Amino acid sequence: MAKEVAASAGALYNAFCQGTKIVGNISADRDLRIDGEVEGNVTCSGKVVVSQSGSIAGMVMCVNAEIGGKVVGDLTVSETLTLRSTASIEGDVKTKNLIIEPSAVFNGSCSMKQTQEK
Repeated sequence: MAKEVAASAGALYNAFCQGTKIVGNISADRDLRIDGEVEGNVTCSGKVVVSQSGSIAGMVMCVNAEIGGKVVGDLTVSETLTLRSTASIEGDVKTKNLIIEPSAVFNGSCSMKQTQEK
């Protein structure tokens, strides 16, 4: 079940707890944390965090992402994508900045475009 959680800094985010399985597309205006399973596309106006226990089978579109679990599908991240050492990505990535920790698994192609004006 999704719930809105107050963070220590006063910001709000949505959380899908471990043991929760969502089948269908998700659209969020705030940051989103996934500790459970999602089968569907995820669109977020903020940051998407997939914990070590979390997984997404579908496309992800967001501003920032931190992946510690498994994503099977393409990721479009307009700012920074961080792959933690426990991450497993099967899909193509489009992002501005990419951070990959040692031991992370990434099988796909990556396109990085700088959008800064010169």
